[in-house]
Amino acid sequence: MSLNNLTQITAILLTGLIAGLLYGYDCSVIRGLGALQNKNFLTAFQSINKEILNPYFFISFMGTLLLLPLATWLNYHSGGLSNTFYFLLAATLIYAIAVFGVTIFGNVPLNNTLSQFDIEKASPAELMSMRHHFEASWNALHHIRTYAAILAFLAAILSLLKNS
Repeated sequence: MSLNNLTQITAILLTGLIAGLLYGYDCSVIRGLGALQNKNFLTAFQSINKEILNPYFFISFMGTLLLLPLATWLNYHSGGLSNTFYFLLAATLIYAIAVFGVTIFGNVPLNNTLSQFDIEKASPAELMSMRHHFEASWNALHHIRTYAAILAFLAAILSLLKNS
């Protein structure tokens, strides 16, 4: 197997893992958290935000950001402006802007704000206010990155099709 093929397959796999993680979160975790009382919601979200920062997540999240453009570049240098190149380029741009970018510039700042919030010292009104500020914005951004990750994964899969 060539470096080009290995890079492309690994990039597709990692893109799929991130799309699956975000989709699964969208289908289940957000709904489960949404059913919790304010204090429990905020406490659970703080815990999840802390625990997601692990090597498995970083390998797939950052690996996708590195390997999609590398696969695109390798494919361009071995096959020129082919359908494979264009699908990989689309996957790269979608992932970099709408998954990674939305996460880093949208969800992470909200997570940081939540991590600084002292749940134990907060009044019921402060808990409700924090949840209201956090939940709607975070979920909206999460939906964007979920759909974008699925679209990036689809584009990456389509890159496997031979030029016709």
